[in-house]
Amino acid sequence: DNQSYFATYTLEQPRDSKSYRHIYFACFFVLYVLIFFLNSWLIVVIVLERALHEPMYIFLCNLCMNGIYGATGFYPKFLHDLIVDSYVIPSYMCALQAFVIYTSVICEYCTLAVMAYDRHVAICRPLDYHTKLNRFACSMLLTFCWIVPVIMIIINVSLSNRLALCKYHIDKLFCDNWSMVKLSCETTVTNNIYGFAVISLVFVLFGFIIVSYIKLAVACKASLECRRKFWQTCVPHLFSLINFSVAMLFDTMYSRYGSSDFPENLRHFLALEIIIVPPLFNPVIYGLKLKEIRKRLLKPFNDIIKISG
Repeated sequence: DNQSYFATYTLEQPRDSKSYRHIYFACFFVLYVLIFFLNSWLIVVIVLERALHEPMYIFLCNLCMNGIYGATGFYPKFLHDLIVDSYVIPSYMCALQAFVIYTSVICEYCTLAVMAYDRHVAICRPLDYHTKLNRFACSMLLTFCWIVPVIMIIINVSLSNRLALCKYHIDKLFCDNWSMVKLSCETTVTNNIYGFAVISLVFVLFGFIIVSYIKLAVACKASLECRRKFWQTCVPHLFSLINFSVAMLFDTMYSRYGSSDFPENLRHFLALEIIIVPPLFNPVIYGLKLKEIRKRLLKPFNDIIKISG
């Protein structure tokens, strides 16, 4: 008798939102603009510079596009909530937000795995590089990065939407699949099994990336040129992987096992770290570390300095 269907969910309100919502709005707006600007700038540089039309930079471009895509799943809705001071979301929008954020998460891992494969071939089998990573192969790898996440998260969200609900409050600032599942009165065994299957895929991708880099590190020991290439092109990938994996671990642990007894600020940090840090961190670390990218990113500033001088 208690089962009912709610057309809307309520989301967690930021602490002291009545008093500080304008400050929150300014901070999150700046974050979103930075994410959009930094990732877009990197994308534009890669697209316009023919010298960067190589598989490594194409996959990096995909990583930046994914960062904008994932951030757009959260920031516009949250900024709107802060403006109107109302933290309510229709069920279909909640499902869409969960879909966007978590396709972005899986796409990030798939892209990092593809980038690890690219570096493995480039450093360990340089003579086969342009054969193995030709235009068709790159297209297939990019398709893999998007099709697999889309199919997996469509199934995930569909399994959640079929459940009857007893509650309607999501204890986070945004919708995620597991939070919606926890509102159900029904058995969630199928959702649990499928959720662990998704997590297992992430672990497989993580393992593939780590094994690839271990093999790369071993292969590069014998050659100074290989070691230089490894440090220049692979270290940013490792930083991205570690940063994103920590964020993913926080989000998964918080969603499934987080307690309301956690300090509120810590709960919000654990929930938002996956949305804030990776899309802001990736363009900065790649822009600073990769010489070809850094040179072209800084070119407009160098031209301005020369003109003014």
